[in-house]
Amino acid sequence: MTRSNTPDSEQPADGRVMFELLNEVGIIAQLSRSMLESRLEDGLTMHHFTALNHLVRLGDGCTPKDMAKAFQVPKTSMSHTLAGLEKRRLVRLVPNPEDGRGKRVILTEAGRAQRERSIEALAPDISALLPKLGAEEALAILPTLRKLRALLDRSRDS
Repeated sequence: MTRSNTPDSEQPADGRVMFELLNEVGIIAQLSRSMLESRLEDGLTMHHFTALNHLVRLGDGCTPKDMAKAFQVPKTSMSHTLAGLEKRRLVRLVPNPEDGRGKRVILTEAGRAQRERSIEALAPDISALLPKLGAEEALAILPTLRKLRALLDRSRDS
């Protein structure tokens, strides 16, 4: 991906503005993913971490199908990720009382602890960014990023 050197005085036309914005978000996602993966414990992947993080943020008890939809991946991919977490005893897959064939995903204490250790291992890297960006600027862009995430989330189902 290339970065635009378009001066502020030359605003790109309509669709280009959103392309430039999403391009920057994509680059940021790639760089932050690499930073996180370099700090994960041996054998864990970004997919494992994001699944644990999802369960901590939104609560456990969801189905693998729900998680696949949330992550926009095939159910088989999510099942593979969950199998790796279950093997490490970070989640439990239990029968779904509403669907005899289905499962529910339950976060274990070990899974919650693993997520916290991952965040702690990453803390020095991300803490070093704050003085360079500035706390005020970081807080100022959060609402806009949350709004963009919500818009993108709603548009994927339409």
